[in-house]
Amino acid sequence: MSLSDRPWLSSYAPAVPAEIEPVAQTLVDMLDDSVRRYPRRPALEFFGAVTTYRELGDRVARAAEGLRRLGVAPGDRVALILPNCPQHVVAFYAVLRLGAIVVEHNPRYTAPELRHQFEVHHARVAIVWDAVADTIAEFPSDIRPRHVIAVRMTDAMPARMRAALRLPLAKARASRAALTTAPRAKGVLTWTRVASHRPVRRRTPRPQLDDLAALQLTSGTTGVPKAAMLTHRNLRSNAAQSAAWVPDLVPGREVFYAVLPLFHAYGLTLCLTTALSLGARIVLFPTFDVTLTLDAMRRTPPTFLAAVPPIYDALARAAVRAGIDLSSLRNAISGAMALPPSTVLRWEEATHGIIVEGYGMTESSPISVGNPMGPLRRPGTVGVPFPSTEIRVVDPADPTRDVDDGAEGELLVRGPQVFQGYWKRPEETASTLLAGGWLRTGDIVTVDAEGFVTVVDRLKELIISGGFNISPSEVENALLLHPDVADAAVVGIPRSDGSETVTAAVVMREGTVFDAEELRSFARVHLAAYKVPRSVVQVPALPRSLVGKVIRRQVRADILAARGR
Repeated sequence: MSLSDRPWLSSYAPAVPAEIEPVAQTLVDMLDDSVRRYPRRPALEFFGAVTTYRELGDRVARAAEGLRRLGVAPGDRVALILPNCPQHVVAFYAVLRLGAIVVEHNPRYTAPELRHQFEVHHARVAIVWDAVADTIAEFPSDIRPRHVIAVRMTDAMPARMRAALRLPLAKARASRAALTTAPRAKGVLTWTRVASHRPVRRRTPRPQLDDLAALQLTSGTTGVPKAAMLTHRNLRSNAAQSAAWVPDLVPGREVFYAVLPLFHAYGLTLCLTTALSLGARIVLFPTFDVTLTLDAMRRTPPTFLAAVPPIYDALARAAVRAGIDLSSLRNAISGAMALPPSTVLRWEEATHGIIVEGYGMTESSPISVGNPMGPLRRPGTVGVPFPSTEIRVVDPADPTRDVDDGAEGELLVRGPQVFQGYWKRPEETASTLLAGGWLRTGDIVTVDAEGFVTVVDRLKELIISGGFNISPSEVENALLLHPDVADAAVVGIPRSDGSETVTAAVVMREGTVFDAEELRSFARVHLAAYKVPRSVVQVPALPRSLVGKVIRRQVRADILAARGR
């Protein structure tokens, strides 16, 4: 079999093209096109408050002018540290309208984590959730943004929601006025003020297709945090590929649920770009909550969902218990971790729709492989290459050499969605992005005669928990800050839902007392909650190689053996 023959095309769902048309729109052009085509249709919904496409376009233009007046220019980095909310969508496109570059961040990160990321990109402006505004404003002068703009998420909620949060409308107006005139910290502006200017002038320069649109922070294939450079062409292409993969999507009629964080590459592509390219209504959730999601389903039934297996499992179980009809959900895509067959069965029984597994990484915008949306899908595999996407399977020690048909090897991917490299990291770029535009994924796979890809192992030692990549080294470094910890190794222990449990093995200093909960509490000071080890075990020593490197696979095997697995 030759992969260049693209045997997978025979497994595509009807009407899915082998190639997408080369994109001609930037993401800004894409949004403008949807505003023209669907001006009165809902674009965003947030706790029942609706924003039409015409209103969204106007808000983006006004916010862009506000940012321009602050000095944001083409090529500038602008950090977004926001939960899912309408202001996040507006800020994303307002930055892009000026030809500037969005840098997305997880708003749950701790101050040290955010500081490290700012050391990478040195954004000149940060648009942030008001809960973390002071944190950013107090960064050291060498990485502190020139302007910090605080966003109060509740401003986008309907009045009844503010009342439910014990913010009567009158008080909310007074608070807004106070916030506008008296920022909480020196140098902190308010989104209300910045986004309230006249619309940006049409003659203001616009981005070009090959301009950078986003720096997506990722652990990459090595576990070292880096910023992946994604152009308008990369992100627009992946949106087109994603839309083509689900041929029964109806432009102007779909309802996408944004339960995935928009700062994550998966949520960005499926909700911030693909959904808006289709003129869909995007129902935004600041965090996933089963009760809130089911309440929204009663009000606005979704037609499409992108999520991770634990979300699908939780929703299907809760909907059945509550007697909520999920039959509007025709299509669903699962990613970031293995999709258990039991979850597929439970979801499809509840919705009578279809759920398939996909595969990708931040460096491919992120989706490159997916199971066909139809009867030819193959559970247990991650599917076949997307339209306009090629794959190779090579010897990890010599990525210029393809392995024999059906043999295990490292997956390489090439297509219009593949990134441009890592921001100011030429050596890492050269080792990941090979000649000819081939992206090394770091995943060991097999590919069968029909082109279906099965992930066998990972060269990289990242832990996947809740759909997020976690660098073991980062967690280990946090634990080693504890004065009683002499050595530490962090691994992922597989769970039945396809995720992994962050587990730490520690060597305590002589004369100290091991207290797992105390160590976990210590780690919470330095790490986002999802990175904190769920389990900490004490060991007398860690296995190391001849050059002194911890052998994590042996640590994992020892923990599993101790648990009788």
